[in-house]
Amino acid sequence: MTEGKRNSIALTEGPSRAAARSYFRGAGFSKDDLHKPIIGVANTWTEIGTCNVHLREIAEALKQGIREAGGTRWSSTPSPLTMDLPWVRRA
Repeated sequence: MTEGKRNSIALTEGPSRAAARSYFRGAGFSKDDLHKPIIGVANTWTEIGTCNVHLREIAEALKQGIREAGGTRWSSTPSPLTMDLPWVRRA
C-alpha cells in the first residue's frame, strides 16, 4: 500500500512514527489516507491579504487534483520550522 510514497514514508511508517500517525488521525485523516503519498500544499492565502486572495482557489484546485491522482493532501501555511525536515521536498 505504500507504493509511490517514497518521500512521505518517513513521516508515517514504523513504530517510531506512531505519534505522527495519531496526529494525522486526530486531524481527520483515515488509515487509508496515511498509506497514500502525502503531498503538502503550502498556501499563503489570508482573508486580509488582497495580494494573495486568489491563492485559496488555486490551492483548492490543487488539492482536488491530488485527491483525484490517489494522493493525500496536507494543506498548511509555510513554516520555517518544517522547511528543513527530511521529508519536505521543495518544487
